[in-house]
Amino acid sequence: MYLNIDDIRKILIENQPLTIDEATLRHVDECHNFLRQFAKDKIIYGINTGFGPMAQWRVEEQYLRELQYNIIRSHSTGAGEPLSDIDVKAAMLARLGSFIQARSGVNREILLLLKEFINRGIYPFIPEHGSVGASGDLVQLAHISLCLIGEGKVHYHNEWCATADVMQKEKLQPIKIHIREGLSATNGTSVMTGIAVINQLHAENLLHLAVLTSVWMNEIAESYDDLMSVEHNECRRHYGQKQIAAEMREMAKDSQRLQKREHVLYCGEHHEKVFKKKVQAYYSLRCIPQILGPVKETLDNARKVIEEEFNSASDNPIIDYQVGNVFHGGNFHGDYISLEEDKVKICITRMTMTAERQLNYLFHHRINDAILPPFLNRGVLGLNYGMQACQFTATSTTAECQTLSMPNYVHSIPNNNDNQDIVSMGTNSALLCRRVIDNAYQVFAIHLMALAQATDILGIENRLCTATHDCYTQVRKQTDTRIDDKPFYEDIQKIINILKHNI
Repeated sequence: MYLNIDDIRKILIENQPLTIDEATLRHVDECHNFLRQFAKDKIIYGINTGFGPMAQWRVEEQYLRELQYNIIRSHSTGAGEPLSDIDVKAAMLARLGSFIQARSGVNREILLLLKEFINRGIYPFIPEHGSVGASGDLVQLAHISLCLIGEGKVHYHNEWCATADVMQKEKLQPIKIHIREGLSATNGTSVMTGIAVINQLHAENLLHLAVLTSVWMNEIAESYDDLMSVEHNECRRHYGQKQIAAEMREMAKDSQRLQKREHVLYCGEHHEKVFKKKVQAYYSLRCIPQILGPVKETLDNARKVIEEEFNSASDNPIIDYQVGNVFHGGNFHGDYISLEEDKVKICITRMTMTAERQLNYLFHHRINDAILPPFLNRGVLGLNYGMQACQFTATSTTAECQTLSMPNYVHSIPNNNDNQDIVSMGTNSALLCRRVIDNAYQVFAIHLMALAQATDILGIENRLCTATHDCYTQVRKQTDTRIDDKPFYEDIQKIINILKHNI
């Protein structure tokens, strides 16, 4: 059983019911049964030893069940705001993705209860802070596990309720501890991976939006279309650049605004000493394939890494019933997700910076050669202010993205009596990436409103390509063109909401 991001999206976003096939459950049973026999006369971490640096102490047989409950309860120490329902749902699904590899030795009932939580909209309380991403997301997974044993609280029908009450209402039973369910439920990269999946969907949505708005920008500027030509982009070998150029060409194919250089500059006689129209546009308009190409390649790689992590056993130790052995190591280490989320947030920041520069072109009449009034002001200059103050928000938000783009992956701090002497901070990386994504939506919402305003000023609505015209129509359903001064903040939020629902 393998879930790619498109499968995951259907479960998380479209609420497609999750099913676990019987063949997968049989493999889980085989792994569990093997471990119960194998562990009888052996020392195995987390089964008859303490956890972390306490592993040097044996735990006597009469306390083994208590040991598993102890790790759940003692590690439920998170702080801060609770993760959103969609993040919690994704984290539970990612934990299932690890369990269905049949390398954890757990009883099948933990998989079945997680499935019911996902399908019935029961979301454990998980605070955003607590994970260092080394023994995976110990603290945050402990909060999920606390609910699986019938304790803690859950978000259910938009209310916070005692888990025990919700389980009684839904006729569900808490899991039982059979051998190592406590450790397996808390040990892995599932929270950071779940958040990363949602981030990936938004990042890909923002990339599409960046291409769309860039085509629209070039339409407003009446750019020459050779920036996206096959010949120009094929001679640079990067596949990302070529794909972005191809996407731009497909979008722009029916535009009546883009110009052919051969029809303007390559024909007739030209005796001008100074050309009124720019021979080449600014970089934020002309270099889109080169700017968004590496973004495309980075996001493609992130998708691959996230899918592989989602369908991996991120546990320790690993129980291999097929070869008949138990292997100790560090599959819980979150480096893969942490590094990718840092790269994703850098890409989102780069797209946001480009959008902010395009926005500056629209607002700055000396830069756009006065084809547009200052700040897209359709009122009385001096009396009215157009979209002037919107740029403050876009610029400050972009600046915050730049600050947050400092890599988090390299910020390891030893802890746990130096047992965890180098850690990934993967969940922090995913959460910082989410903050950058949220910021990007704010900037792009303002950018879209400005593009629509510029379109109205130029009177070119019916000369746009189909793709940008459709986007213009969607923006105009939410907000009118501006002449008089009035607040923008509610309209900005309306556009943000629409953009986020496109994932």
